[in-house]
Amino acid sequence: MNIGHEVLELKQQGNKFFSQRSYEEAISCYTKALLKNDKVTTIYTNRALCYLKLELWDRVLRDCKLALEIDKMMTKAHFFMGQALTELGKFDEAISSYHTAIESAKSRKEHFGDDLHQALRRTKKKKLLKEEEKRMSEEIELQTLLTKLLIDDLEKKKNQEPSDDEVVEIDKHHEDLEAKYTKYIDTLNYLFSELDDRRRRREVPDYLCGKISFEIMKEPVITPSGVTYERSDLEEHLQRVGHFDPLTRVPLKREKLTPNLAMREVIEHFLENNPWAEYY
Repeated sequence: MNIGHEVLELKQQGNKFFSQRSYEEAISCYTKALLKNDKVTTIYTNRALCYLKLELWDRVLRDCKLALEIDKMMTKAHFFMGQALTELGKFDEAISSYHTAIESAKSRKEHFGDDLHQALRRTKKKKLLKEEEKRMSEEIELQTLLTKLLIDDLEKKKNQEPSDDEVVEIDKHHEDLEAKYTKYIDTLNYLFSELDDRRRRREVPDYLCGKISFEIMKEPVITPSGVTYERSDLEEHLQRVGHFDPLTRVPLKREKLTPNLAMREVIEHFLENNPWAEYY
């Protein structure tokens, strides 16, 4: 696409300002370029990246959407959109954008290193933490409510007058009631403390996650260098990027991969005890 000499010059000026971290000046150049030619997707994403740096999330989304109106599978537009949506707390939409970006990068054979997968994992983790915060708040609210109901019920029963045909020693009666309800409240607090303990452990250890996708491995394999990867991730790397170990950069071929049975057993044991991790 011939974008025109003047537009190209403004774009290059914007890129220079960006490299100097002069984001507002870069935005000015990109905006002038788009006024002359509003069909250049890379200028929209360049300006969106400036807005990302300035944490102007709504403007990032606007420019990404404009780019996608021209090229609906533009990888960078989906990538930047995912980042902005994450910052706005719209995690499901962000995850969808990242998945689209990953598929687009694969189909176009674009190389983004591990950036897309890392961003996806960060967003999934933020979503999980947000859900955990909400769950914790609801559980604290429920615990407070149940404790109050028990205390109110205790006071109600203490204030009830004994019947005439019962010989009741009031002080002893109140003492027994208080002991009974104290036990109820202690049991309630213990049950919720157990929930707290399980929640604190609700995190996937990094060693169970692949070095490329950063997701829990399903078929771990080990390279001659001693590094463990998820098989599908590593095979894709070998095919798309090059025949070398991504971490050690040592030459590597597919037939040199060995199933890491010990790691698979550890992962299976972890998932049995933490079924929530399937959705991590």
